[in-house]
Amino acid sequence: MNAAKTLLGTVIGTLLLFGPSQAMAVTTLKLSHNHNRDHAVHQAMSDMAKEVREKTSGEVVIRIYPDAQLGSQRESMELMQNGALDMVKSNAAELESFGAAYSVFNLPYLFRDKEHLFKVEEGDIGREILNSTKGSGFVGLTYYDAGARSLYAKKPITSPSDLKGMKIRVQPSPSAIAMVKALGGNPTPLAYGELYTALQQGVVDAAENNIPSFSLSRHSEVAKFFSLDEHTMVPDVLVVSTKTLDKLTPEQQQVLYKAAANSSELMKKLWIQSEEKERAVAEKAGVIFSNVDKAPFVQAVQPIYAEIQKNDPELDVMVERIKNVK
Repeated sequence: MNAAKTLLGTVIGTLLLFGPSQAMAVTTLKLSHNHNRDHAVHQAMSDMAKEVREKTSGEVVIRIYPDAQLGSQRESMELMQNGALDMVKSNAAELESFGAAYSVFNLPYLFRDKEHLFKVEEGDIGREILNSTKGSGFVGLTYYDAGARSLYAKKPITSPSDLKGMKIRVQPSPSAIAMVKALGGNPTPLAYGELYTALQQGVVDAAENNIPSFSLSRHSEVAKFFSLDEHTMVPDVLVVSTKTLDKLTPEQQQVLYKAAANSSELMKKLWIQSEEKERAVAEKAGVIFSNVDKAPFVQAVQPIYAEIQKNDPELDVMVERIKNVK
């Protein structure tokens, strides 16, 4: 009798120990990005994390690490490939080093306007690009609006000739480097977190980015002239490890993809608000925003497309496909 009670107690204890814990197993996904908590993209990803948690009944939790707490975008990408991170918010310029297809987003003046960009991202071409890095151990979940990138410096830049001899910080992207060379500047690849000091100390003379990043990073304190040349529209990209995806059930994967897509739509609205707000903040701090004649800039970068046509037939086909998106 006592032996039976002992056996029963053991069985009940085992069920209590393993049954509920397995049923309520929580998968925690670590997501790294390099912006502060006030940035619109952090808000969009926070909304995504909330939706994923709710739609999976708490079985999948996304823990977000902002402010480059876990390293720069490049370092975070490497950590993800090594299995230490699950998700990273990067951008198309950085991702070019991992997947050549991303280079189309870094080509100057390829996209006619925002509407054209969104149609490409949300169509077959956009999905092809997101899936192109599967062999590198990750895929893209969605794109986030990051506005148009323009030049800023301690002096006005109104034409390509103004860039002659200037050291211009660029992301570690072959296309970004080629663009600055075509415009007559000296490209200087540099980590984003080092840029404020580099501008302050004259290590670089200029940089290029969107308005919210320019303002929120306080670069407006050390560069008072923002030239709206809008040379590229480089989206942020949310990527996830293929090993992480494989750990999720098909239903959880579907929830993640849907939540990511919803956060992308939210980001478009947040971006408009953020751009207006941060431009006002920068102007209050003494920054002068100038419209420029884009024609000389467009003309200056045409050798890039001639080079692609000559030496990279695959990329040239992609460029033509993008141009034909109406």
